[in-house]
Amino acid sequence: MAVKKGLGKGLANLIPEGDKETQKTKIVEKVVEKEVIVKEPAEITVNINEVEPNREQPRQIFDEDAMLELSESIRQYGVIQPLIVQKRDGYFEIIAGERRWRAAKMAGLKEVPVVIKDFSEQQIMEVALIENIQREDLNPIEEAQAYQRLIKEYNLKQDEVAEKVSKSRVAVTNSMRLLKLDERVQKMLIDDMISAGHARALLAITDNEKQYTMALKVFDEKLSVRETEKLIKNIDKPVKAKITKTPENDFIYRDIEEKLKVNIGTKVVIHNKDKNKGKIEIEYYSQDDFERIVDMLNK
Repeated sequence: MAVKKGLGKGLANLIPEGDKETQKTKIVEKVVEKEVIVKEPAEITVNINEVEPNREQPRQIFDEDAMLELSESIRQYGVIQPLIVQKRDGYFEIIAGERRWRAAKMAGLKEVPVVIKDFSEQQIMEVALIENIQREDLNPIEEAQAYQRLIKEYNLKQDEVAEKVSKSRVAVTNSMRLLKLDERVQKMLIDDMISAGHARALLAITDNEKQYTMALKVFDEKLSVRETEKLIKNIDKPVKAKITKTPENDFIYRDIEEKLKVNIGTKVVIHNKDKNKGKIEIEYYSQDDFERIVDMLNK
């Protein structure tokens, strides 16, 4: 019986005999390479009490109302996005996700999903900073302090920090300038009493007391950033003193002034103006003194 030749030979017959082992090796290598590429850190569930926040994390202030909303969402649907943690001695330290962890505790959860990573201290700082910036969770002072830490502790340059957090170098520089503000003004910025725009305008005032006084004025009078800039621009301009010419016969009025003081028994000031105009001021220091002077004038 003749054997048919053609497409029905099967995969083995399509590969030349000498190349079978080589092809087999290449296929295995390709599969292994694919496995390495798609491999991801395993998500596990751990006791919530075994997880602790990173003491060095940039964010220090958490909005209570927002936390309550997130807590209610977690109570209904659980923690959808796992926390990124690093294994420490006896506990897991949060790299990213402290807000979710706090809300989960408020919701009464006993366990939370985590992904364990092995990062350097610098990487932990960078990841925490980037996550908070992307979520706009940091106030301007916290963000500036985080940039400053990356530069001081890890010897990074401002353009390197900017690249890591996907910001322009100018944005990083302007952010860090806010740390030059008086501490009281920084606190007002943290408490949303003034905006970052107001704060940058206030940097033009180098005297701390004047800067703080102006910040209070901005808050009390609800000034816009543009109004603040205009006010600061004119703050150190000297006020032109009005030069008044003393009338030639002023000595006569001063003499009358002294006589009135003696006769009435209190301080009297005569404001002598041009064209024979002016006014007389008589001071009194009690109700009895007022009635005495009125009675004297009536007589």
